[in-house]
Amino acid sequence: MNKGAPASMAKIIYTLTDEAPFLATHSFLPIIQAFAGTAGVDVETRDISLSGRIIAQFPERLTDEQRLDDALTELGELAKTPEANIIKLPNISASIPQLKAAIAELRSQGYDLPAYPDEPTTDEERDVRARYDRVKGSAVNPVLREGNSDRRAPLSVKNYAKKHPHRMGAWSHDSKTNVVTMGKDDFRSNEQSWIAPADDTLTIEFVAADGDTTVLKQSIPVLQGEVVDGTVLHVRALEVFLKDQIAAAQEQGVLFSVHLKATMMKVSDPIIFGHVIRAFFPTVFERFGADLAAAGLNPNDGLGSVLAGLDAVPNGAEIKRAFDEGLDAGPELAMVDSDKGITNLHVPSDVIVDASMPAMIRTSGHMWGPDGEEHDTLAVIPDSCYAGIYQTVIEDCRANGAFDPATMGSVPNVGLMAQKAEEYGSHDKTFEVPGAGRVRVVTSGGETVIEHEVEAGDIWRACQTKDVAIRDWVKLAVTRARASATPAVFWLDETRAHDANLIGLVRTYLAEHDTDGLQIEIESPEDAMAFSLERIRRGEDTISVTGNVLRDYLTDLFPIMELGTSAKMLSVVPLLGGGGLFETGAGGSAPKHVQQLVAENYLRWDSLGEFLALAVSFEHLGGATGNQRAKILGETLDRATGTFLDENKSPGRKLGSIDNRGSHYYLAKYWAEELASQTEDAELAAAFADVAASLGSHEQVIVEELNGVQGHPADIGGYYRPDDAKTGAVMRPSGTLNGILAAL
Repeated sequence: MNKGAPASMAKIIYTLTDEAPFLATHSFLPIIQAFAGTAGVDVETRDISLSGRIIAQFPERLTDEQRLDDALTELGELAKTPEANIIKLPNISASIPQLKAAIAELRSQGYDLPAYPDEPTTDEERDVRARYDRVKGSAVNPVLREGNSDRRAPLSVKNYAKKHPHRMGAWSHDSKTNVVTMGKDDFRSNEQSWIAPADDTLTIEFVAADGDTTVLKQSIPVLQGEVVDGTVLHVRALEVFLKDQIAAAQEQGVLFSVHLKATMMKVSDPIIFGHVIRAFFPTVFERFGADLAAAGLNPNDGLGSVLAGLDAVPNGAEIKRAFDEGLDAGPELAMVDSDKGITNLHVPSDVIVDASMPAMIRTSGHMWGPDGEEHDTLAVIPDSCYAGIYQTVIEDCRANGAFDPATMGSVPNVGLMAQKAEEYGSHDKTFEVPGAGRVRVVTSGGETVIEHEVEAGDIWRACQTKDVAIRDWVKLAVTRARASATPAVFWLDETRAHDANLIGLVRTYLAEHDTDGLQIEIESPEDAMAFSLERIRRGEDTISVTGNVLRDYLTDLFPIMELGTSAKMLSVVPLLGGGGLFETGAGGSAPKHVQQLVAENYLRWDSLGEFLALAVSFEHLGGATGNQRAKILGETLDRATGTFLDENKSPGRKLGSIDNRGSHYYLAKYWAEELASQTEDAELAAAFADVAASLGSHEQVIVEELNGVQGHPADIGGYYRPDDAKTGAVMRPSGTLNGILAAL
């Protein structure tokens, strides 16, 4: 069947990641490889899972069979080349508890890995900690995203959502749900921003009150035109703010919730999370803080981690009673799982702002309370950089009611993220300040360009945004505005230091493009949100052009309102080097899906994001290499995905309906039918006629084989590092389907 395909195999890299997307890959990848081979396209895999990244850090401790290459570093270099064609599935952005759990599982599987040192005291422990720190948090995305983001709902997906609108909770005019934020003494209000006049090397220093200077970070290279920001959140003000909000929630009779991003903001936000727990249980930490610290129980890891460790503490039962009394004395907490008693404060990575706030807005402004019922909520987002956008949406819903997915417009996004732009608050340049004094950023010539007065415990951070990334971002915004004939709004606030610098650069670079006939605006995030909401209620589209963190927030918020999930978005990253990165959607619900598979052999994960990314990947490959068959594969897959949606073959919610594996079968069937009926390549059509016929005639048998395994526990051999053979057997239970694919 490869006759007529290019002699040399073109290549797509399909990433192996974590949780439900990884399980789905065992079912879908054999289909991809079978179909792609007909076009001379080799689909290779690279393991960038959390467990794979951990294993790659310690080759000297492992056997030859256990060692893994550093696939992430390899792909980071590939992403800079014109040949790059990478399909990137959702990863775990590991919090400390997740990282420790993954290490424990790997050790139980025979991997000789060191324990994670919370407080390293030796050179060896510091080396181990540094290696693990390269793995935790958002370790993958900054490496692969060597381009800016073009993220939107494909027309087929948007049309399906309009024809089959998901449920939106009704809003009440007297809803007491609100967002509260510091507004002063936080990262936004203290930000300073500097544009490098020439290539240089910077140093971050802490100058103590007695004049003693400690280097926090040295040898930070910057390029001419690079935007460098530094800021600090003062914890004394944070503590007062949290105390006030806990009292306000109790007085108003609403749930108390905190919304952070302890995965991406992997240094700053766990610290803030710890302060929230201390503020909620002040008596416990006044009485037992020293005991908890001595036992290594850190509130930064979450209330659940602290409670779980009390069994090993001599007075643990007494401390547990004190926590229970604190829960009774305070306002009711929003719950992650009310049946299991898991609160908003149990795990830092359980309530992530970009997923949790849209879910709350979609559900009438409610979160779940300890009684298992929905309630109005006080949503605490300490830093005020972007908290206001959520309050704007809440006020709009309170005034105008819930959005209607059947009529609402769309808000695609052009996001600034190339070359680690804005880097989620830059993990490697974030510090918990050791004492009173000053933190400053100094050039190689000794000039201080950013400086803040600080006190012990303050959280100071810096981040960088390269000029080439900003130029490309502006270019992409103009390109998308013209291609879609849609207004584009840069969400930038002239009263914020970083944004003020970007506004100047945006205006300069917009002048380099033909913008005649285009509506391109610059508005503060709150004003841009209000403008976009007014338009989508009229059914009109508006392109949001944003920085990296706000990109992350909006590409969950709007898709969850429009489509019911962010997993159905098309996310294309045109790489600066000429290649392409194609991302497949979000993975926020993946943990629950894995739990259900293990318990019931039923995987609800929807691979639509993979279908969308793969189609664009084939089309990009066809255009870049002149491979006409790859182009045909992409076009036919796109049409097959439309049929897939129209026929409603996404995974069902109940046992007995098709799950992820069944949805893959139907996608393969529709794709084969499209290939068989296309007229551009007669040989390809003839070959797929047999495949389409076999898949169609054996439909009942295949579905029965796939559904017949449901309802019983499934053994995949691990959560963070499932066994390949066991997982393959679980995810490919139809011998009939496997045989048809093998014939290709």
